[in-house]
Amino acid sequence: MKVWEVHSKEGIEALTLVEKPEPQPKAGQVLLKMRAASLNYRDLLTVKGAYGSKQKLPFVPLSDGVGEVVAVGEGVSRVKVGDRVAGIFMQTWLEGEFSLDKSKSALGGAIDGILAEYVTLDENGVVHVPEHLSDEEAASLPCAAVTAWNALTTDGKLKAGDTVLIQGTGGVSLFALQFGKIMGVKVIATSSSDLKLEKLKQLGASELINYKTTPNWDEKVWQLTNEVGVDRIIEVGGAATFNKSLRAVRYGGYISLIGVLSGFSADVSTVSILHKGITVQGIYVGSRDMFETMNKAIALHGIKPIVDRVFPFEEVRQALEYMESGAHFGKIALRF
Repeated sequence: MKVWEVHSKEGIEALTLVEKPEPQPKAGQVLLKMRAASLNYRDLLTVKGAYGSKQKLPFVPLSDGVGEVVAVGEGVSRVKVGDRVAGIFMQTWLEGEFSLDKSKSALGGAIDGILAEYVTLDENGVVHVPEHLSDEEAASLPCAAVTAWNALTTDGKLKAGDTVLIQGTGGVSLFALQFGKIMGVKVIATSSSDLKLEKLKQLGASELINYKTTPNWDEKVWQLTNEVGVDRIIEVGGAATFNKSLRAVRYGGYISLIGVLSGFSADVSTVSILHKGITVQGIYVGSRDMFETMNKAIALHGIKPIVDRVFPFEEVRQALEYMESGAHFGKIALRF
């Protein structure tokens, strides 16, 4: 079988296509013939060697994919041959609270990912995906969709009529918009592109802010909310946007800290968190239980993930370069 591996920390060009024997499932495992995968910003960081100094080499990248079960090991009962399933982001986070041990089971980082024609996973580490989704749409769910679902449905649960701010037009932000609409919340969206803002409006965003022409977007949010602030912010920007988010959220509001698109560290106005009673919640994807609950909502409401562009398996380098350009609206997928 063909497998993409990262052999050095020299960037996208270090991705190498190699031939390896097709794996066989052990007891409790399933063998997947992969059909599609999707990219996350994390994948770009891992491939470029920017995801931490402890990254082992070589490794197989990517966490998100969907495949067909073509063989099962002894004792497998959760799935059967012919089922279409996706791997969960952290293979041992099935339910309950997050932990250090669970973090050590993240696909495409702590352990090898799914960028191979055949992959073996523990039967507990896969979930069935909604039938109405294409392979590429289903492949977009494990990281971005579960992250957005976790952010909106766990701590400080939203209620109809609340206001949420999303940043940009990546996968997490668009899923947050789609989930927010079925929950009855008002969504304020930011982007540097008027064309992308128009697409966000078509998807149901109530208010739009171009942060390039309105650099003090936090002040605009304050105005749009009658000087109250939003109930929750889906914070994917990181270093360059966090302090503005502190100013844009309401007293007693929530910031779901998810992304590091603009950097890993910054001077933070801790007094704002204290003075306004803000809850900052770090979100590192979610559990299998969250994934399966989310899938029920996706199926019930017929939600279709936004897939911007599909590349063939052999063009993963080009797909990552496209992600790096920032031109995409939604998810970037690979077809096997």
